[in-house]
Amino acid sequence: MKTLHLADGGDLEKLMPMVSAFHAEEGYGTDEAHVRAALEPILNGLPHGAIWLIGPRKAPVGYILVSFGWSLEFGGLDAVLDEIFIRPAVRGRGMGGEALHQLVAGLREAGVKAVHLEADRSDAPLQRFYQRNRFKPRDGYTLMSRIL
Repeated sequence: MKTLHLADGGDLEKLMPMVSAFHAEEGYGTDEAHVRAALEPILNGLPHGAIWLIGPRKAPVGYILVSFGWSLEFGGLDAVLDEIFIRPAVRGRGMGGEALHQLVAGLREAGVKAVHLEADRSDAPLQRFYQRNRFKPRDGYTLMSRIL
């Protein structure tokens, strides 16, 4: 079964409530205007990222957002899995793992050399989810950010 569907401008209204729910769950403090302004360029073809709907295209149960970069260390195009969300009512059914499997396979086929993500160190179930899907911490590295 195909779990992922590349989202486009016509999917904005499907994504808005899911992204808002994820941001609320994570305590990001973003509002609707912020979410809309961040989604619209990606949905309208900005080449720096892509967003996929998870589950049936007409009634998705989640989404994955990836941004793209370039890495000398990894030898070319790399990706950051920025957000993955599955509606709480359907979590634990394997859809997130299946979506990650399809995503990684598609990115590999497209020439991406590595996929990176960040995960809350105190969230043991999340850590186990990513490890089951073959992500692992990089020894000696810490993700650091500077907000501009």
